Amino acid sequence: MKNKFLLLIFAFLCNFATAQNIQIHYDFGKHLYAGLEKRPTITATAEMFRADDYGSTFFVIDFDYRARNTGAYWEIARDLCFWQDTKLNWLSIHIEHNGGCSVGAGSFNNCWLGGLTYSGHSKDYSKTWSLQALYKCIPGTIDQAGNPDIHNFQITGVWNIEFANGWCSHSGFADFWREKQIRKYEGGTTSYIFLSELQLWVNLNKITAMSKCNLSLGTELRLSHNLVAKGSYAIPTLAAKYSF
Repeated sequence: MKNKFLLLIFAFLCNFATAQNIQIHYDFGKHLYAGLEKRPTITATAEMFRADDYGSTFFVIDFDYRARNTGAYWEIARDLCFWQDTKLNWLSIHIEHNGGCSVGAGSFNNCWLGGLTYSGHSKDYSKTWSLQALYKCIPGTIDQAGNPDIHNFQITGVWNIEFANGWCSHSGFADFWREKQIRKYEGGTTSYIFLSELQLWVNLNKITAMSKCNLSLGTELRLSHNLVAKGSYAIPTLAAKYSF
């Protein structure tokens, strides 16, 4: 994603001991926008979540497939939960690392993040949410004058909604962070970046004959501003997901 489909919410997944899935996305970006001709058409995503007595661990890996090469993005996060104000909400310490490489466009900057996560859910776990306030260290980032500019911030929101008696689910995240992007924009810089990925799934295991097949079909809409290319983009995908 970054197919950052990052953080299947701690509250939702604590209802299960573990959760993992594999997703395949067909990306329409290269067909919709001039200048994105080199954007990969196929992205495969692997996600894993595990809860324990002290919090949770989450990771996501994206593989972007091109004709001859594959780019990769990696993200791993740990939440340490020590305080709960009600049975439905709690506060966690959050630590995270992400980075990767993109064929033909160099590497993603390594990022180290730390801060707080406040999470909650409805009584039946059909609605879950999480809000993070994070310090973001990006080694190697410099400003226009060539001075180090590694200290930044990130605000992240994550949510999941189950509806239509479990036939459908909507999940997503939104990131807003500060990061100098001088190398990506000729003749200028940008300091603030926005990324959101919205997923909608139809869960086929609700069909009686497929009750043991955890296959979902759906779509993702990726919204970004100043992420890889300057400006704003809305890029849809067609997708399949299998949950284990």
